[in-house]
Amino acid sequence: MIWHVSEKKIRAYLLNAHHRDGRSKARFFIAHGYSDREWHVLAQAIGRHPVDNPIAGVEATTYGQKLVVVCRLRTPDGRNPCIRTVWIAEAGANPRLVTAYPFA
Repeated sequence: MIWHVSEKKIRAYLLNAHHRDGRSKARFFIAHGYSDREWHVLAQAIGRHPVDNPIAGVEATTYGQKLVVVCRLRTPDGRNPCIRTVWIAEAGANPRLVTAYPFA
């Protein structure tokens, strides 16, 4: 299965320190060694997140099947924090990233 992570989701949201909803996430990811200039490094790490960690929850929604993955993300600084990623899988399509954030 291919887990789709778009450049826009990474650059305009997860690494955008000026985004209303994404700025705290941007601070978190930047503090762990990710950068907008090398946005693809975060995209690859998040794309591996559901491969390296178990799916913690599945729920049917009007948008498709919602998948939640929790735990370690491989980071450039080697601290590998626990995060939660949320994905939507529409019928017949690969899951696409909705959000990612620290999980305490």
